[in-house]
Amino acid sequence: MEKDSAISALGALAQGTRLDVFRLLVRHEPDGLAAGEIARQLDVPQNTMSAHLGILARAGLVRSDRHSRSVIYRADLAGLRALMLFLVNDCCAGSAELCAPLVAELAPCC
Repeated sequence: MEKDSAISALGALAQGTRLDVFRLLVRHEPDGLAAGEIARQLDVPQNTMSAHLGILARAGLVRSDRHSRSVIYRADLAGLRALMLFLVNDCCAGSAELCAPLVAELAPCC
């Protein structure tokens, strides 16, 4: 991941509603949620939600698929992975033992 892409992703997540959307979509992987359902669950107007989803998509954090009349949104886990790796790429100056607690904390979820 390039620095500008990381800045875009972090900027997209630096807003409360978008962070809530992303976390909601991560919880609903791999099925995703329809845009209207995301708006309903987070109590956000649909047109506002559309703008938030567009920002997250342009930042590489969500992807969408059209199914009939619905657009299903999913967290882009590859984008999340790239962002996380960018952030920890130089972790602890290459001393793996110093990063072990971070890796251990992340491992149980998956």
